Amino acid sequence: MEYLYILQQALVWIITIFWIYNIAISVCSLIKLKDKPMLVNKNHKFMALIPAHNEAKVVANLVESLKNQKYPKELLDIYVIADNCTDNTAQVAREAGAIVYERFDPEKKTKGFAMQWFLNKMNEKNADYDAMCVFDADNVVMPEFIMNMNKKLCQGEEVVQGYRDIKNPTDSWISAGYALFYWTMHRFYHLARYNIGLSPLLNGTGFMVKYDLLKEKGWNTKTLTEDIEFSLINISQGRKLGWATDAIVFDEQPVEYKQSWNQRMRWSVGHIQCVKYYFKDLAKGVKEHKTLMNFDGLLYLMGMPMMLITFLLLFVNLAMYMGNGMTTLELIINYGRYIGATFILPPLSAVLIMLLDKRPIKPMVKGILCYPLFLGSWILINVKALIKPDTTWTKIEHTRSIKVDELSN
Repeated sequence: MEYLYILQQALVWIITIFWIYNIAISVCSLIKLKDKPMLVNKNHKFMALIPAHNEAKVVANLVESLKNQKYPKELLDIYVIADNCTDNTAQVAREAGAIVYERFDPEKKTKGFAMQWFLNKMNEKNADYDAMCVFDADNVVMPEFIMNMNKKLCQGEEVVQGYRDIKNPTDSWISAGYALFYWTMHRFYHLARYNIGLSPLLNGTGFMVKYDLLKEKGWNTKTLTEDIEFSLINISQGRKLGWATDAIVFDEQPVEYKQSWNQRMRWSVGHIQCVKYYFKDLAKGVKEHKTLMNFDGLLYLMGMPMMLITFLLLFVNLAMYMGNGMTTLELIINYGRYIGATFILPPLSAVLIMLLDKRPIKPMVKGILCYPLFLGSWILINVKALIKPDTTWTKIEHTRSIKVDELSN
């Protein structure tokens, strides 16, 4: 029993220090900083890249929103990769005004493969862009997006994530769960870290990369979460990513549980792959660069291990109780701490963020009440990903044909 007690205390301290660290950083999202100085003052030439697989229902609205940017039209080219399409995505995109490249490779179907294929084509043409912005086909983009990304480029930032808002937060408790999750991450993870000189992460869509960086490094990703992978590669090399709250893109989220399960399973498996491939590189980066930014990037990969440590603590508590080393009240209190931190604190945090961001609470009440269920299902997904990972890429259907002016009113 003595050894169980020592193990229990060690696990408690590990978990406590981990969460105190993250909470302390989250508070930094409330800091208001002066804008970074401009290193140059010019309008750069941008490429907007849209990898699309069977997205004929939604891609035209994205192209339209990009064509309506408050930015010189001659400095923005819009490309669509019609990737292994079996519908008329290519035709719809061309009619909307995009430059379309069609790709067919049934063995390599992920966005990462499509992007590297396209960049190889651009390098063959010696393309002269200053930066590339990447979008998913279901997105629509606020008119100031490119203008605000250009400002970041002028400030010397090379990789910048925009603000990924949600098209359909009230469609179902599932889409509401995504909205609450992203709103929380945007403020308490990305913005907080950006405010104090740490690195946010790319978020799958609505991000910018300086083109010289892509010409040099390419987009050589190998996991199911190519955005996080690309972020961790850069962090391990000492490159800090940027964050642009005012570069806003709207994204459609799944409304059905099965779709959500498949998507989040892909993310969880991708996270495990990133731990496998990049933990060593990030640890090496901590040793070489000796910065908190590199250490923080390494800690990001600890999400899945911390879940396992928490499960181990719950098991140790139960073992101590069964061995009469803990009272029933103590067991309830210990389990209550886990339940509160996992299922009660996140909805309260989401409500706080909605108040800070001045979002209406009433339409999201159902989603807030169901948020613990959303998070609980994610725990099950993580467990399955650890036991029996599914590396199959599954398309998420997008059907919400919404124009950007319908969201900005």
